[in-house]
Amino acid sequence: MRLLTTVAVIGATAIPAFAEEVNVYSHRQPELIQPLFDAFTAETGITVNSSFVDKGMVERLQAEGSRSPADLVLTVDVARLGEVKDAGVLQPMDAEALSVIPANLRDDENMWFALTTRARIIYAHKDRVAEDEVTTYEDLADPKWQGRICTRVFTHDYNVALTAAHLAHHGEEATLAWLEGIKANLARKPEGGDRDQVKAIWAGECDIAIGNTYYMGGMLADDEQKAWAESVRIEFPTFEDGGTHLNVSGVAMTAAAPNRENALKLVEFLVGDEAQRIYAETNHEFPVKEGVALSELVASWGEFEADDLALSEISDLRPRALDLIEQVNFDG
Repeated sequence: MRLLTTVAVIGATAIPAFAEEVNVYSHRQPELIQPLFDAFTAETGITVNSSFVDKGMVERLQAEGSRSPADLVLTVDVARLGEVKDAGVLQPMDAEALSVIPANLRDDENMWFALTTRARIIYAHKDRVAEDEVTTYEDLADPKWQGRICTRVFTHDYNVALTAAHLAHHGEEATLAWLEGIKANLARKPEGGDRDQVKAIWAGECDIAIGNTYYMGGMLADDEQKAWAESVRIEFPTFEDGGTHLNVSGVAMTAAAPNRENALKLVEFLVGDEAQRIYAETNHEFPVKEGVALSELVASWGEFEADDLALSEISDLRPRALDLIEQVNFDG
């Protein structure tokens, strides 16, 4: 079988047919997941054909329909998992091996499962922000931060998910006020990615920024960005009635899945001890399986209490969260 190549795919090449194979459409960069696929092939003899789909994942699966060669979808962020589910292009997965994934980190209809988690945290300047000066997400709206916060656009999936979590905890009125408060505290118009916010702190444009934990690992490994990373520390804020907001990288099985049994074997492998270790360590994320050790770097960031809010609830609330973000014209 060959994976089709479209303008939405980057790096997909013609792949020869294999008797035992599984085909993956992935939002994740190839270098982040290839070590896992190599380990799976070495253990099972099943070849993994992966296409990096930069944009249009849902549209592509809908267009291909029952003829799609894709067995699995790998993506990041609960919002993207929710979009694929809502498009009606998935089927549920039912395997005993998946029972290791906590209930709040899976779809309530078994349409998708988390493989790793990442925390949405605060990057704080080591000198200009005292330790424990920001302890809650709600605190970001406090006027004491006026002119001191940087963030990427809030209409980005990562911030939509955070807003949906706030909405689940506090309701619409409080979430609207929270968004208005953060917007009033911005040092500049939202722009760039999470790493760009850390660069802005290093450059003195702001003192704190909202970002994902794993970017710290990537910056520390980059000659230019290492100085940015070393200018900040990670703070794990919590919701006032909850814990630190988590998002996920996750997996789902397509409705077409021409290699369903092999695809299920790959998913079961990905939640196993060794794959969890590789996946989390390669991407500087947290394993979803209890008992799998953190990488030394990730462990050095400290312990935190994860929010136990079901990610399926966050996914369901994302359209309303986006409405509220646009209502305050946060990115304008």
